[in-house]
Amino acid sequence: MNQLKSEPRIVVIGGGTGLSVMLKGLKKYTSNLTAVVTVTDDGGSSGRLRSELGVLPPGDIRNCLVALAETETLMDKVFQHRFNAGDGLQGHNLGNLLLVALTDIAGDFVSAIREVSKVLKVRGQVLPATLEYVTLGATMRDGTTVIGETSIRRHDQKIERVFLVPEQCMPVPETLEAIWQADAIILGPGSLYTSIIPNLLVHGVVSAIEQSNAVTCYVSNIMTEKGETDDYSAADHLRVILEHLGKQIIDYVIVNSGSIDEERLKRYRQEDARPVRTASNEIRAMGMRLIEEDLVSDTDVAWHEPDKLAQVIIDIIKSHKERNIRSMTF
Repeated sequence: MNQLKSEPRIVVIGGGTGLSVMLKGLKKYTSNLTAVVTVTDDGGSSGRLRSELGVLPPGDIRNCLVALAETETLMDKVFQHRFNAGDGLQGHNLGNLLLVALTDIAGDFVSAIREVSKVLKVRGQVLPATLEYVTLGATMRDGTTVIGETSIRRHDQKIERVFLVPEQCMPVPETLEAIWQADAIILGPGSLYTSIIPNLLVHGVVSAIEQSNAVTCYVSNIMTEKGETDDYSAADHLRVILEHLGKQIIDYVIVNSGSIDEERLKRYRQEDARPVRTASNEIRAMGMRLIEEDLVSDTDVAWHEPDKLAQVIIDIIKSHKERNIRSMTF
């Protein structure tokens, strides 16, 4: 218990693959982890369960639970198993089905997540951004309004702004408590418009971040995303966040400076994706500290390497604490 009290308290906010990758690294440093995960996904297995049963989409929640599991076990593999055949089952993920079943049994989604966390021996807690049945909407550059995350991604116009329906959805109380007590709040990595910003639009989340003494970091994606951030620099990502929030809440920006081999770049070009440019002068002009490190993994995809990213975040927390201590002594 004493060790847990001394470990850094970190809240991560986002969704998709990027969030779960980062959690794999952070769990080696602390169990005081809270992952706040978007619930606007309406595609794949999650989308089918959402539309057919009226439940919150469990996919990103499941990925974060498995990422925070203490060790890789047979149960981890069970939760990630996807059915490749079977009427009604094909394409579904077993972990998604188990979360939906446990929601019925336990009475609510948060209780279901807690039960799964016990089975997987999760280091930390995973929370949905809201328990309300929320849908993502977007206003496109041509003035068109598009409703639904999948439809937004597929639309051929650039996104101007995203919003939630209903607009005044409420957060899980544990989310606000974790933010208030945090040493660090991490936004991203993840899809800008469909994973990060939706969480920040939930009522009370940004206010809690403002009230917290935590250092707030934004982790830039390594690659652009077709249909969301074509040709965006890291500074462009930040501008979009600030425009949606109407205020500056970010202290540090973490950007990859590592190189990506030509073989991977060629594959990404086929998906109209490019490495995210830093635009360092623009970031500093926004009043944020810039951290540039080689963070890219050596796998066949240009994702963050979990241990490298976690180390940068831990170093920022230590530096921030030392700076606060020095300021208190003068």
